[in-house]
Amino acid sequence: MPLFQYKAASSSGTVEQGELEARDQAAAVERLQSMGYIPIRIDAGGVETHSGGLLSGNSLFSRKAVSQDELGNLTRELSTLLRAGLSLDRALELLLNMAENPPLRAMILKIRDDVRGGAALSSAMELHPAVFGRFYLSMIKAGEAGGALGSVLARISEFMERSKELKETVKSALIYPTILIFVAVVSIMLLLTLVVPQFSQMFQESGKALPFATQIVVSAGDFLRQYWWTLFAVGFLLYRYYKWQMGNPTRRYRWDKKILNLPLIGDLVTKIEIARFARTLSTLLGNGVSLLPAMTIVKDTVSNLVVVTGIEAVRNKLKEGRGLGKPLMEEGIFPTLAIHMVMVGEETGSLGEMLNRVADVYDKEVQTAVKRMLALLEPVMILGLGLVIGGIIMSILMAILKVNSLVA
Repeated sequence: MPLFQYKAASSSGTVEQGELEARDQAAAVERLQSMGYIPIRIDAGGVETHSGGLLSGNSLFSRKAVSQDELGNLTRELSTLLRAGLSLDRALELLLNMAENPPLRAMILKIRDDVRGGAALSSAMELHPAVFGRFYLSMIKAGEAGGALGSVLARISEFMERSKELKETVKSALIYPTILIFVAVVSIMLLLTLVVPQFSQMFQESGKALPFATQIVVSAGDFLRQYWWTLFAVGFLLYRYYKWQMGNPTRRYRWDKKILNLPLIGDLVTKIEIARFARTLSTLLGNGVSLLPAMTIVKDTVSNLVVVTGIEAVRNKLKEGRGLGKPLMEEGIFPTLAIHMVMVGEETGSLGEMLNRVADVYDKEVQTAVKRMLALLEPVMILGLGLVIGGIIMSILMAILKVNSLVA
């Protein structure tokens, strides 16, 4: 049977960890519960996947911030402990004992001390704005008001896991094109700086005019060998230009609008923003946050400025009592399918549930769009690389043939 490594709280409140064999993770949970433990974390394979790892402790490479993975683990574990009946103070004490990354330990310690001093959990977390955003804090406040903090933390954890899956889908899709572009650039630079110079001496000694294509290739090789540092300068200037463009809302809005109008990429960005918007709004509404303040929070989770502007316009129309579906349709920022699903949710009184379905639909659409884009991008990039390298080689062969014909 598979081996699982676990961390669990005992009836006395201490943290126990070890390994056990079980049919699957659910069976491991049942076995721990039958032993009187409260399961906190269970990992397959006997190797615990903890975000601290080699970066924890007093290592030279220890991090100075709390990562999103650590925040996700903290949220899930705190939810588990509270739903198991532990008090907030005791749960924070257990999490403090389990924390390995110094910044995480310091943050939990401060939150625990504030809670012991009489502060609400949301108030204690507000003192760490770099870790807990508006969405997180609003959910915690809603959970405190409704007396269901453990359940709310579980929903936050689920939301963070879904968001992470969406980000990982996009990141994974970019790995192969990035490697391919890197290989292409390195291959071309090696050809121009190492291979082409081997022939340029022979061409010069011939004393004859070279084909125009060969002249371009030889000049490019000479330039790279003498002024290679300009590539880094150009890269730095492009980066500064990008930051300058994105730093101004007007210029950024124009760029974001152009991105949305691009073929394939614009469709992918739109679907990512729809999934993010719908998932966040559904989670907020499901935990007692009213629609108007929820829209304010959602606006901060969307990255494209065109979509942000549209959401702000929809929010202003909500103040007039016009509902959500019709303003979304008037703004035209989302596809018709998503808007009609929202309208159905409003009519049936299940807006939160319908928004969650919208998020599920467009999460799958994102995966499909990424696969479709890669299916088109990969052969285009390979063909482009082949044409460039083939062009360099052909220009050299043309010059060699011309020199040989003159000698003959």
